This record gives sequence, structure tokens and C-alpha cells, in this order.
Amino acid sequence: MQFVSEDIVWQEVPNEVSLAFLISGCPLGCKGCHSTYSWDSKVGHLLSKPYFEERLTLYQNLISCVLFMGGEWHPEELYSFLTIARQRGLKTCLYTGLEKEQIPDYILSKLTYVKTGRWIAERGGLNSLTTNQRFINLQTGEILNNLFL
Repeated sequence: MQFVSEDIVWQEVPNEVSLAFLISGCPLGCKGCHSTYSWDSKVGHLLSKPYFEERLTLYQNLISCVLFMGGEWHPEELYSFLTIARQRGLKTCLYTGLEKEQIPDYILSKLTYVKTGRWIAERGGLNSLTTNQRFINLQTGEILNNLFL
């Protein structure tokens, strides 16, 4: 699994400080995507377990969540990274263009939050009342889109 960027973010997961990885190779190709440079699966850097664990150690007690922007097309690897994050006591989130029903249950079981739904420019993102996207707390089932408005 390759990633094209790694950042500490505050807005993508409300009330959490997240270590975010943008995973390359998205197969959806949504029209108007702001990350088209990440569609090529050959771009970026290998996200290895040692590197991931090193980053979690570096940011220990500074982050509360790990966010994967994509990666569901590598379900076994994603599951492995989610498991490591949860073992470290961190919350986990996946931003995906899929619907919740399309995500394997074993992946959902390792997630605290999930953002679902393809990007449809005319409907807007999570900060739009007309969006098709949903930000869900999987522990409670609550849709938290109101936190982005």
C-alpha cells in the first residue's frame, strides 16, 4: 500500500487530532476529485508496518486518531494498519467513496468513524446540506454531518 501524503489534521475527524495518510491508487475516479494526483497506484511511498509504527511512536500522546483517506482497495493491509492503531489505543477513521454496505465487516469492526459516499460536485461535501456523503460514528451509529456545517 502506497501513500502520497502524510499530515496531522484537525478538521477531517471532529474533536480529534489525526495522523492522516492519503493512499494512492483510488479506483473510483470521481469527477471533480481534488486528489487526482493520487489515483496512480505507482505514486507515493510504501506504507510499511515499521514506518507506520515509527510514526505512531513519534506522535504518541499528541494524536488521538489515525485517518486513512482511501486504502479500502487493499483491505488486508488496511485491516492490519487499523489493528495496530487500535492496539495503540487510537481511534480510527476511513474516508471512502464507497457506501457503508460496500465496506467489509472486518474493516468496519476496526473503525471508530467512517466517511462514506462518492464525491459529487453539485451536491458538495460534508459541509453541504445537500451532500450524499455521511460521516458516521460507528460506535453509536450516529451521523455526524452537523459537525461540519
